[in-house]
Amino acid sequence: MTTAEENRRQVLYWRLLARLFDPEEQPALESASVAIVDDLGLPSVLLDPGVSVDNVVQRFPQLEAEIDGLMTITDGDRSGEVRRAALASKLLLNVFATGNGPVSADQLSRWQADAGWFERSLGCPPGALRNRAAAAGAGAPRPGQTGMPTGEGGTGHGFGVDLGPALAAIEGDLVKRMALREVLADPRLAAKLTPSMSLIEQLLRDKDNLDGVALKNAKLLIKRYVDEVSEVLRTQVAQASAGTIDRSIPPKRVFRNLDIDRTIWKNLPNWNPEDERLYVDRLFYKQTAKRVTPAKLIVVVDQSGSMVDSMVNCTILASIFAGLPKVDVHLIAYDTRALDLTAWVHDPFEVLLRTNLGGGNNGPVAMEMARPKITDPRNTVMVWISDFYEFGASEPLYAGIEAVYRSGVKFIPVGSVNSSGTESVDPWFRKKFKDLGTPVISGHIRKLVTELKNFVA
Repeated sequence: MTTAEENRRQVLYWRLLARLFDPEEQPALESASVAIVDDLGLPSVLLDPGVSVDNVVQRFPQLEAEIDGLMTITDGDRSGEVRRAALASKLLLNVFATGNGPVSADQLSRWQADAGWFERSLGCPPGALRNRAAAAGAGAPRPGQTGMPTGEGGTGHGFGVDLGPALAAIEGDLVKRMALREVLADPRLAAKLTPSMSLIEQLLRDKDNLDGVALKNAKLLIKRYVDEVSEVLRTQVAQASAGTIDRSIPPKRVFRNLDIDRTIWKNLPNWNPEDERLYVDRLFYKQTAKRVTPAKLIVVVDQSGSMVDSMVNCTILASIFAGLPKVDVHLIAYDTRALDLTAWVHDPFEVLLRTNLGGGNNGPVAMEMARPKITDPRNTVMVWISDFYEFGASEPLYAGIEAVYRSGVKFIPVGSVNSSGTESVDPWFRKKFKDLGTPVISGHIRKLVTELKNFVA
């Protein structure tokens, strides 16, 4: 790249930074950028932050191929870097400069479309980064999408951090700034909303204040989101390992279980070189015994404000396991009170409508409700999803958990079940669980899926 090209690229990026931190035009940077874009043969509309990327591509369809994978290019082509800087600036400005003040459904819809183009530039399907929250860090695309982000951690090539949480945070802020009740009351505007974790959180918090058309539209959005996440998690459950074979049960001596390879290997000493035959005096069979007694799965979820995504994802996950044969699933949600949601565990949509997000934590109340459900400890797994900040009830809760664990129950403490796998757990509880021999597992839902699948297999 020549010095002149480097200077032109710097002008475009300085303009981008100026616009991101101050929406007012910087005349010198704006005029210089217009000249650069014109010289590159690109439309000047790229510099207008009020024009969506969709609109640009509709008017100039040849740019679509350039935007796809734009930020993953590593071929050393320095000559095209100024042009790529112009296109990247458009994407970055439209996605990250969201301003202040109220947001309409149209504005949210446009931002979501622009974010989709940004994800495509990183080598991802539209929605893949943001919907890692939907898939709870599972790294799976939404239904109907193929492919995954390139690079480590599900981000575009060359990026050292996962941009999914950042995009989800921006989307959440836009949702909070939107007059949601008014939007839901208008079917035309409500139809433009794209379900996301941020939107579902707002709907769940405000559902008691909705009625009529607004409540109907809110329920439709929640159901769409539940169905999408269910499809992803159902695939994860199907693909997870199915546990170890029960070696204590002798293999059934039928032809379909015959272990040909092992039989040949064990009988090799009986090989007769004269007639070139292997004489088999013992047959070996594969062990295929599976669990035959129903496994009891008790899921306890902290539904306080900081655990919203865990509540949503674990509700859906519990319903999936409830649909498996030989699994008896119970679901309890708690904040300062405990709520037994087992009657609706097969329908996560109904469960979510019955939750009341927010409030404090009172784990002992939930444990008091959960313990009577344990009838066969060694055939029971209890999953407890919380940040374990109990504010005065730490000792009583841990005492209850320890008693359950000592009784033979497989206890699985989970810090969170979210998009990035990050977790904030009370250090006191984290150390206690580690000393007990049941450390807090990572917040990635795929780890929880594997743990549960191994137990019930």
